[in-house]
Formats: sequence, structure tokens, C-alpha cells
Amino acid sequence: MISTIIPLGGVAPSELIVVVAIALLLFGGKKIPELMKGLGTGIKEFKDAQRDTNVNHAVSKKDDQVKESTTAPAEKVEA
Repeated sequence: MISTIIPLGGVAPSELIVVVAIALLLFGGKKIPELMKGLGTGIKEFKDAQRDTNVNHAVSKKDDQVKESTTAPAEKVEA
């Protein structure tokens, strides 16, 4: 049921329960929300950086196209 709701890439619900139980044992109940908050912040920063890189790449590509269209090849003048 849970695997149809949340696509986990081949992780069975029983495996997920084991991972959560081990995390609780290692870090304790109070530390897990702090870890998840840090993970969420890291993911957000990664996505922002990726978006900035994509925008900068698109602007650079557009600038290159403008330069190519405004720079006409020199005509040969025969004397």
C-alpha cells in the first residue's frame, strides 16, 4: 500500500521500517527532526544552485546566439 503511494525506487515497506527503527536507535527521537530540517535545507540550497546554474547557462547560450547573428562574415573584396 505505501509503495503505491510513495514511489521509493524499489524500497519495500518492511525495509523502510527497519531503516527508521535503526535511525531512532542511533540518533534518538529528539535529534531526528533536527537532522531532517538540515537535510531539507540542504536539498533546498542544492535545488536553488541548480536553478541558478540552469538560468546562467540559458542566458549564456542566448548571448552566444545573439553574437553569432550580429557578427556577419566579412565579404571578400577582389581588387
